[in-house]
Amino acid sequence: MWLMRGGRDQWFETDFYTAQPFDEGRLLKIGLLTRNQNAWCSSRLREAFLKSRVEPVCFSFSDLTAQVGMPPNMLALGNINLVEELGAVLIRPIGRGSLDEVIFQMDALHKLSRDGLPIINHPAAIEKSVDKYYTLALLNEAGLPVPRTVVTGNVAEAVKAFEKFGGDAVVKPVFGSRGIGTARISNADVAERVFRTLRFHRHVIYVQEFVPHGTKDHRVFIVGGRVVASMLRVSNSWKTNVSRGATPIPSKAGGVVEDLALSAAETIGCDVAGIDVLEGREGPLINELNSQPGWRGLQSTTKIDIAAEIVKHVLKKAKG
Repeated sequence: MWLMRGGRDQWFETDFYTAQPFDEGRLLKIGLLTRNQNAWCSSRLREAFLKSRVEPVCFSFSDLTAQVGMPPNMLALGNINLVEELGAVLIRPIGRGSLDEVIFQMDALHKLSRDGLPIINHPAAIEKSVDKYYTLALLNEAGLPVPRTVVTGNVAEAVKAFEKFGGDAVVKPVFGSRGIGTARISNADVAERVFRTLRFHRHVIYVQEFVPHGTKDHRVFIVGGRVVASMLRVSNSWKTNVSRGATPIPSKAGGVVEDLALSAAETIGCDVAGIDVLEGREGPLINELNSQPGWRGLQSTTKIDIAAEIVKHVLKKAKG
């Protein structure tokens, strides 16, 4: 039997002797919920699914239609009955949206999960992880080390926190990724102006102690309760996001760092997660957890096919 490339970027199996197409209706279908199916990570996932003889069905939240009191409960792309036709759905980054968009998106994922369709990551884990305060609070409750952080809607309390942190703090958006909107502040006047500006625009103020960690940190990639790859992210500044210019360096996390990452993913309930760990003066701290992580930089540091590892896990959890 041979796998051959067909039209419209599809793979099909043919018999070596008869050259008859394999019946694609027999292929397991897995949903790939992505804003851009041609983005680097989504493309790698599509290829990994196809190599596993699985048909990826790509759609975005704007392709979803929910129906109440009339079957089927959830459609994609106008005619795909998600619960009946798919074995599971893998979620890529949800992205920005209005309040009603985000609430509907999470409601839709919860509905699919209640109807028996495996969602990876589970919507409850996504809800926890996209909220930096929620994530950090849960990790702290689990006894895991995190940076000292104050979240408030009160400018005076934010100023007190800034002073408590020695006049050197990091201000972050509660919702956000890739270091966008994150700023280090070491001037009291600037800090107060930033806090007042945030409140003027009705943002919650998220103030975190600056943890001296040189210009590097650990990124640990978890799939199915195990570490599949890790790296050091080395930068020329305190920000270590690869998307902001940091250099990915091969590194095996091991020891305490690996244990913390595994515990963090388990605490939040993530099957797939990227955990950022800082090496502080008093030991490692879990800085952030991403439930829809990219791995382009990480892939450059390892021979392990990360997309293939994710696909293997998705297929273990898929129904049918």
